[in-house]
Amino acid sequence: MRIYLPSTLTAVALALTEGEFRGGPRAAYAVTPALRARYGDDEEELEYAALSAAADASALLLAAAPDEPARRVVIAAELPDAVVRPAADPGSPAEVVVEAAVPLKRVASAHVDDEAAAADVAAGRGEDHELLWYATQELRYLVG
Repeated sequence: MRIYLPSTLTAVALALTEGEFRGGPRAAYAVTPALRARYGDDEEELEYAALSAAADASALLLAAAPDEPARRVVIAAELPDAVVRPAADPGSPAEVVVEAAVPLKRVASAHVDDEAAAADVAAGRGEDHELLWYATQELRYLVG
């Protein structure tokens, strides 16, 4: 299952050191039956909606960590269905719970605000910016 994990640049740096995004259970976002009921069957639109929900959750992580660089980060990863379950009381139709760590080998890409978006993200206007796509081998350049 493709999940979208809200994150921060500091968490990416830690994952690069540890080989995984540790912790769990943790909220993530995916194409769920509830999301499909809301948006229909257009896979591209469904994936974008799940990614956007994760970006909103990343903004909340940033709001709670004022020393964190104000760039939303979403990690896209492919996980076995067995480690992903529906959220008990989802705040979003795309919300799921990941029960295990997310190994870097399962990460497909990262989606990150550019540096110019930082002021808007810090002011709560991140939705005006599209996240940039990064391949997994580029992650070290984001945090280095």
